[in-house]
Amino acid sequence: MTEKDLLAERFEANRPQLRAVAYRMLGSSAEADDAVQEAWLRLSRTDTTEVDNLGAWLTTVVGRICLDMLRSRGSRREEPFDARTVEPVATSDQADPEREAMLADSVGLALLVVLETLTPAERLAFVLHDLFAVSYDEIAPIVGRSPAASRQLASRARRRVQADAATPEADLPRQRGIVDAFLTAARGGEVSTLLTLLDPDVVIRPDGVAARLAGRAQLRGAQSVADFFAGRAGGARTAVVDGAPGAVVVLHGQLRLALSFIVREGRIIGIDVVADPEQLCELDITTTGSESGGADR
Repeated sequence: MTEKDLLAERFEANRPQLRAVAYRMLGSSAEADDAVQEAWLRLSRTDTTEVDNLGAWLTTVVGRICLDMLRSRGSRREEPFDARTVEPVATSDQADPEREAMLADSVGLALLVVLETLTPAERLAFVLHDLFAVSYDEIAPIVGRSPAASRQLASRARRRVQADAATPEADLPRQRGIVDAFLTAARGGEVSTLLTLLDPDVVIRPDGVAARLAGRAQLRGAQSVADFFAGRAGGARTAVVDGAPGAVVVLHGQLRLALSFIVREGRIIGIDVVADPEQLCELDITTTGSESGGADR
């Protein structure tokens, strides 16, 4: 086996983690593959004799590549064009089932949507440190800041994620009642009622497929959300989506759309929308209501 073959073998051993890092940074399966491929090209052109930890080196390289891609995407005002669930991986060469389970819990669909709201530097600092245990000393040169500043980036991102991902309302039946009222008002085009059910700063966060279908990305503000839903939701039925109050749209026996509602103090503060077929297959959904034209999943 040649030296290049050995290097390729070591790279392949690290590929699952590199792809997981890239996906969580980019929110796009295809772009994640591109980033990993670019990492291999850079590795193949590099003298690795002085690289003590190839996995850490590759993670840093992928982080830089993803940061550049995010910044380039922002300058072109592009949205990620697909979103798929990637299996979690351990951060070392030896698989750690317990850590994999923890990582799976921490990187659900809602978190992936929340990550889209972060700046590229915040996203990189949070993903690398909190999800893949990369030190701030290693993150600092990637984002071009000091370790202390990198820690602040991750801290801001962590607060944003915790605030957006939390579901403070613990009473699921009460939450479902609010969602039922919301869907009824939406079907009837009752904007004034919708406004009473929505927090003033409510935000809709669609995945890549849903954003394309709707012709828009994130939507924020009670009036904007009420106007968007008024007269719609005719085919939606209430459901429990991954343990949260939600709604689904089923057409011809096929699940097409899933919405998860975040409720706080009797008002809806967030709506996560999933339309990607592969993501929909990953969701745990139980329908709880009825509508005209729908069918159980």
